Amino acid sequence: MTFSPHARMITSDRRTGSAPALRRRFARSGEHGMLTAAVLRATALGVCEVFLNGSPVSADVLTPGWSSYEWRLRYARWDVTPLIAATNTIGILVGNGWYAGNLGFAGGHAIYGDRRAALVQLDLTYADGFIETIVSDESWSSGPSAILADDLYDGQTIDGRAVDPEWATDHGSEDGWGGVRVVDFDHAVLTPYVGPPVRRQESMEPTAVWTSPSGRTLIDFGQNLAGWIRLEVTGDAGRQITIRHAEVLEHEELGVRPLRNAEATDRFILSGGADVFEPTFTFHGFRYAEVDGWPGTHDELASAARAIVVHSELTRTGTFECSDPLLNRLHANVVWTMRGNFVDVPTDCPQRDERLGWTGDLSAFAPTAAYLFDVEAFLRDWLLDLAEEQRHADGVIPLVVPDNIKYDWLDETAAALHRGSRVMALWSDAACWVPWALWQAYGDRTVLEQQYDSMVAYARLVDSVVGTRGLLDEGHQFGDWLDPTAPPDAPLEAKADSSVVATACVYRSAVIAAEAAAALGRGDDAAEFGRLAGRIREAFTDAYVDGGRITSDATAVYALAIAFDLLEGDALDAAGSRLAELAEEAGFTVTTGFAGTPFILGALTKTGHLDVAYRLLLEQECPSWLYPVTMGATTTWERWDSMLPDGSINPGEMTSFNHYAFGAVADWMHTTVAGLSPLAPGYEQVLFAPRPGGGLTWAKGALETRHGRVAISWNVDGGRLAVDVEVPQGCRAVIRIPGRDDEAVGSGRHSRGVRFVD
Repeated sequence: MTFSPHARMITSDRRTGSAPALRRRFARSGEHGMLTAAVLRATALGVCEVFLNGSPVSADVLTPGWSSYEWRLRYARWDVTPLIAATNTIGILVGNGWYAGNLGFAGGHAIYGDRRAALVQLDLTYADGFIETIVSDESWSSGPSAILADDLYDGQTIDGRAVDPEWATDHGSEDGWGGVRVVDFDHAVLTPYVGPPVRRQESMEPTAVWTSPSGRTLIDFGQNLAGWIRLEVTGDAGRQITIRHAEVLEHEELGVRPLRNAEATDRFILSGGADVFEPTFTFHGFRYAEVDGWPGTHDELASAARAIVVHSELTRTGTFECSDPLLNRLHANVVWTMRGNFVDVPTDCPQRDERLGWTGDLSAFAPTAAYLFDVEAFLRDWLLDLAEEQRHADGVIPLVVPDNIKYDWLDETAAALHRGSRVMALWSDAACWVPWALWQAYGDRTVLEQQYDSMVAYARLVDSVVGTRGLLDEGHQFGDWLDPTAPPDAPLEAKADSSVVATACVYRSAVIAAEAAAALGRGDDAAEFGRLAGRIREAFTDAYVDGGRITSDATAVYALAIAFDLLEGDALDAAGSRLAELAEEAGFTVTTGFAGTPFILGALTKTGHLDVAYRLLLEQECPSWLYPVTMGATTTWERWDSMLPDGSINPGEMTSFNHYAFGAVADWMHTTVAGLSPLAPGYEQVLFAPRPGGGLTWAKGALETRHGRVAISWNVDGGRLAVDVEVPQGCRAVIRIPGRDDEAVGSGRHSRGVRFVD
């Protein structure tokens, strides 16, 4: 059942100085027998929490999340049958959220609208089949709440003196309550959730509470995360406790400079009794907090404060572990970084005044994400927004999805981004790379069918832009963004030629478009995009490959050319050798940015330089994957040197300590170190191909696929490599280990061994 045409989007009929509370009281029908079902649907222009007879109807938070509101506003659907009584009260609190709050790095505010509102429908089904419907309309009332301010970036203020625990019951106070106003709204944009809701995931205790050199009270929760702090406190009425959040310390104080304009501050005003504060209309990226106004001791604060981890409800599917503790910490950091950035939208970071769905970051990270968690529905939902934004932008893939940047024309940086190329390689390529990663991981054609028009439109846009020359060498490109050799304040100045990077990336998209068309039986399209890929490949080698060198002679260009099969024969061998030489010349530190990093270790492995790949992975000097681990990081960083060796924060304006793009290295850890990858979409056929090296003595990986559990473990002991694998029922696998021919096996457990020298 969809929403009734009589359901109205409503808001308070006046400004109350607080988040609006909306309410309707009703008695259920007594004329149709027993109640058999009660389903409540709700959405908001903003974010909402819904209560029935004083109880929350769901564990969901930040409903309905962030989508491309212009064309898609999601609604939640909850079974509330156990909460229905003879007389009832529905209550809704409405926060600003992404719709009406601060949004983006350009100072945008209320870019979708300045009046938060809610839409609700409750359907009561009785034994005789009668359905009674209660909808939000002019009959509702509105009143004040205890939430005096709320913003995703700036934080939330709650006045404990104004809390009425019975406001959403028949006994709630009428003081300050009045009517509602109907907001113009097009029901055509309503759509059910495809992805999962956002929920609280776990509660974490402080690991330390202390006084800083300046006299500030600081809390360390031991883990960088996304969420908020829940605080239990008793103190004098009117006393205010202020909590500011940050990811790191600098000079023994809270390191807030990377937050830029985000205040990341919650304020709790005590009632005089026992208060429990939980700011559910905001979230922060933090490990540390500074607390001002606490009325008790450090030990009492440690007992009273809990960090609540919040992200989309995702099932963990893939694991990895090995004999090196630093690599295990690196992998754990990747997992935590994904958790912190999959809060309804796959964002770049969860802490500063940004938190946007950057397409390039996800292009790099999608295969890793699809292994670690079941993200099929989550990313299908996001891809629907990508397709809508693309459709309404004349075929151009936005840099961020949902696209708030299109509203930021007054900001010079934002305007410059929109004046760039109609194809921004790596970022635009999300249109093809992300659905392809989901198809490979889960083997469900639904995502290809859903996104096919988008993929085709993008491939044809690429065709029109590269033209007969077959090169993407005009217009602005981000290139190998955040190459560590670039100056801190100029991340665009990568060593890799941006046209080489761009042409390689769109080549991969053309190949994917052709293969997606073939998978769906679209033979003509497959041939069209195959020809496009062939033209780009030929142009790439003609323009950029000369005598075993690729234009700009940077690690990223070799990594992409090798990984995307742009080279063959002697040219491939020469590129692999040069890539290995460059890695050694750099002391095995990382010299790639967003574009090259996901592919460099695979490119080295593919061309026979496994030892160099391991040297890169295991290097601890900055820049490297393990440098942040040695600095105590618990998530992956935006910059290789987000924190400098002396403990100071990188001087660049753009510095995040929770960014998943460079965590794409975990894909190589899964497929090469552990040795687990699909031979057919969805792991119906599995390749077990471990490549021991780097002094590791054992590794293991396991994945819950659509067919069941796939697992591998190996160990090296006494010059012998022992491999154990597990294949689910109905699937087949190939075991490929050094020193043995490939072996095809069926379902079940299999053990193999071979002499081995690292």
